[in-house]
Amino acid sequence: MDLKSKIILIYGPTASGKSEFAIKLAKKIKGEIINADSMQVYKELKILSARPLKKDYNNIKHHLYGFQSVKKNFSTGKWLELVNEKIFDIKKRKKVPILVGGTGLYFKALTSGLVKIPKIPLRFRQKIRSLHNKIGAEDFFKKLTKLDPLAKKFLNPLDTQRAIRAYEIKLFTKKSMFEWFQSTKSSFREKDFYKIFIDCPRPKLLERIQTRTEEMIEKGVVLEVKNFIRLSISSSKTSFKAIGIKEVRDYLDKKIELDSVIEKISIKTRQYAKRQNTWGRGHMKDWNKINPNDLNKFLKKI
Repeated sequence: MDLKSKIILIYGPTASGKSEFAIKLAKKIKGEIINADSMQVYKELKILSARPLKKDYNNIKHHLYGFQSVKKNFSTGKWLELVNEKIFDIKKRKKVPILVGGTGLYFKALTSGLVKIPKIPLRFRQKIRSLHNKIGAEDFFKKLTKLDPLAKKFLNPLDTQRAIRAYEIKLFTKKSMFEWFQSTKSSFREKDFYKIFIDCPRPKLLERIQTRTEEMIEKGVVLEVKNFIRLSISSSKTSFKAIGIKEVRDYLDKKIELDSVIEKISIKTRQYAKRQNTWGRGHMKDWNKINPNDLNKFLKKI
């Protein structure tokens, strides 16, 4: 299997072993790794976002990890702009770009292009968010599907952010968010990519999530969140939504015990992993699905 002429994409739920596999693959085919995870861009959230370790950076060149301040939002559009530059640079140096992460929208933007939706006024957007807060996620999703029937086909009812976004786009532009998506175009051809979806069995994934959460505590995530809180980040910032911020803050405020922190972070992470798998199975049907147990077999075939 010749992958050296491809742009390799590796997607999977959190704790599925993506980063470890990517490093092994990079060593074998002279690759360089590019981050495709929306939380791993933030420099102050090293432990909480499970960024690769320093020894990994020393062995294989990594890009777009830990470079953005948590004080600033980071958009999919900005990521796409940076990642296109990185891909062209890596290929120019005769190396293989390997994109790794669990942010499905990043991969969607890379392979299909990024939709250029007209700017929606902030006041208009705030009204939609207020409506969501007033009637709740379930009733809001029902209203959304009446307004935009395509949402029922493409959206998970629990995906609050995208549901709100779909509602405001349809109401403001009179055109479905998913119709906007169809009018986009990637900088690359479909045949340029080799796509891998790490499809981890649920029992194994739950075990790995529990282990990783416990390791985060041992590595000092409490201090990391304490330092984050000192920065007085606005709750509207994307970084504030990282799983673990609220739980560790409650512990620091003596509202819960450390055991509860581990339990609550594990539960939220399991829920997030489920959403990632739902995204993958819905949007990545043409990807090569690989069980984590078969990753070493895959490497031997290269």
